[in-house]
Amino acid sequence: MTNDLNTLLTALYVKIDDWLGAPGSCARLGRPPKLTDAELLTVAIAQALLGIRSETRWLRFLPHHLPGAFPYLPGQSGYNKRLRRALPLLQRTICALARDTDLWADPVWVVDSTPVECGRSRPTARRSNLAGWAGYGYCRSHSRYFWGLRLHLVCTPAGLPITWALATPKLDERQVLMAMLDDDPHLSAERPGLLIIADKGYVSAELDAYLAERGVRLLRPSYRNLAPRPGEQFLKPIRQLIESVNDTLKGQLDLELHGGRSPSGVAVRVTQRILALTAAIWHNRATGQPVTRSLIAYDH
Repeated sequence: MTNDLNTLLTALYVKIDDWLGAPGSCARLGRPPKLTDAELLTVAIAQALLGIRSETRWLRFLPHHLPGAFPYLPGQSGYNKRLRRALPLLQRTICALARDTDLWADPVWVVDSTPVECGRSRPTARRSNLAGWAGYGYCRSHSRYFWGLRLHLVCTPAGLPITWALATPKLDERQVLMAMLDDDPHLSAERPGLLIIADKGYVSAELDAYLAERGVRLLRPSYRNLAPRPGEQFLKPIRQLIESVNDTLKGQLDLELHGGRSPSGVAVRVTQRILALTAAIWHNRATGQPVTRSLIAYDH
């Protein structure tokens, strides 16, 4: 099968449209919209893959480069409102696409968090609608402070997102991980012998006990003054995988340039990029591509 953007969007539209039309899916009340939910999600994924951050520019770009693909496109305001209202649908679509791959059942997870900057000036931090949710945090990787949120991401070693959360940088990574697992306990329950690989930031007796109660093992580096744990010598290359996934989100999908100015705006733009990554992995896996997380075929 041809591995390009048009093929991906066609396969995505068919998959999402069939999924939304299946029994048990949410039915929309009232007059049907001119732009269907399946079309909206396809448009949102294409925008993230092509790296066009401006919604106004994107809606001008689309008719000229994908003529006839979408018979109706709303204005920028209408598109923005539809997309923000569709946040729960975007989240369910990520899960639906991820479950449609053989990677979903992988008994190994990798977890880490990464900064999502939302502003730099002091007046922005004071006046922003994100104040109270976003906050100041420290990024050890770049040795700098930032104002914004942290994206806590759990994925498979191949980069397939399993679950994620946006939280203030003041929250402890270990507490956020436990909250994510509590939010959907079936994720860990349906994978007997689950192994989670993390860094030193997840060292905690409380977290170890929490995971042990659920039959989950946590493998992470030990502090220098402690004896190495079994299997620790294999950790470094595996932990680099989550850094690579974060680099894909930031370098190719412009995670840090989301442009959100409100909680719903930031949430939907971050989710939009995670959905685009999931869609690319889903299509690459279905078409037998050698590099599961490659976006090169879809960014032009």
